[in-house]
Amino acid sequence: MNDVHEIQAQLKIFGANLRRARMVRKITLESLAERANLNIRTLQKFEMGQSNVLITTVLRLRHGLGCSWDELLG
Repeated sequence: MNDVHEIQAQLKIFGANLRRARMVRKITLESLAERANLNIRTLQKFEMGQSNVLITTVLRLRHGLGCSWDELLG
């Protein structure tokens, strides 16, 4: 697998983990956007695996969801 495909696969996994964590906690996109100080469209792109995410943004999402690193990145 080349690097581009591997990155795309990891972004999809992150997106699925993010959505699952949000849904388990019954948090809307709007609420998470407010908690993490992010745009709703940006969150949608993350959940669909269509956008790169900075580690600092993962930290904001983690705090907004009240979840572990492993839950988002595992």
